[in-house]
Amino acid sequence: MHEYSIVQSLLTLIEDHAKRHGAGKVQKVVVKVGILSGVEPHLLEMAFETFKEGTIAQEAQLHLIVQPIEVHCHTCGATTTFPKASLFFECSQCGGSDLELIAGEELHLMELELADSSRNGNHRGEDRERSN
Repeated sequence: MHEYSIVQSLLTLIEDHAKRHGAGKVQKVVVKVGILSGVEPHLLEMAFETFKEGTIAQEAQLHLIVQPIEVHCHTCGATTTFPKASLFFECSQCGGSDLELIAGEELHLMELELADSSRNGNHRGEDRERSN
C-alpha cells in the first residue's frame, strides 16, 4: 500500500514546516487528493492515523479535499468536471474528445494549523508542494 510511504513523506513535510514556524504541535492538516492521483482517500486516512502517533502531528485532524477531474475542451473551449474516473471522457458541451486534463491528478498539502509551543497562539501555513 503506497499510501504508507506517502504519509511518511507528508509527515516529514509537516514536521519541517512546524519546526520552521516554531510550532509545538499540529492541530489540522488539509490535503487535496485528485481522483486520478492513484491515492485512495480512506487508505490515506488510515495510514495517517497509524503513522502520526509519536510525531508533532499526533493530535492533528486530517481533512481531505477530493479533487474531481476537470478537463478543458480544445474544440469548444468549455471546461467540464467529472466526479469519478471513467474509461472515456467527452466534453459536456460539444461531445468532443480533444481534451486537456487540468485537475484531478494532484496530491497537495494545502494547509496546516499549527499550535505555538511557547504561547497559546495558532499559526496557519499553506503549502502547495507535492508530498509524494
